[in-house]
Amino acid sequence: MNAARAVPPRVVPTELAALALGVPPATIRKWASRGKLTRYGRPGRAEYDLDELFALAEARTGAAGGHGAGGGAGGAEPEGPAAAEPA
Repeated sequence: MNAARAVPPRVVPTELAALALGVPPATIRKWASRGKLTRYGRPGRAEYDLDELFALAEARTGAAGGHGAGGGAGGAEPEGPAAAEPA
């Protein structure tokens, strides 16, 4: 039995990686060239690991849980007295 099998990364193309993190595709490419992200794929088709993207998003925002940008309950609704005032 082979219990120590390596799991391949779940990867997405540059455009989806940028959308997931809320940054331009050029930023994803820049982070990869600086070593912040691992680039997968073949020449002309860059892909990035989803788990690595989520970890980078959490590190950037200082989030303690979830998968970073794009959804969830945190931060979407205004809070405080201004939120209760009629428009």
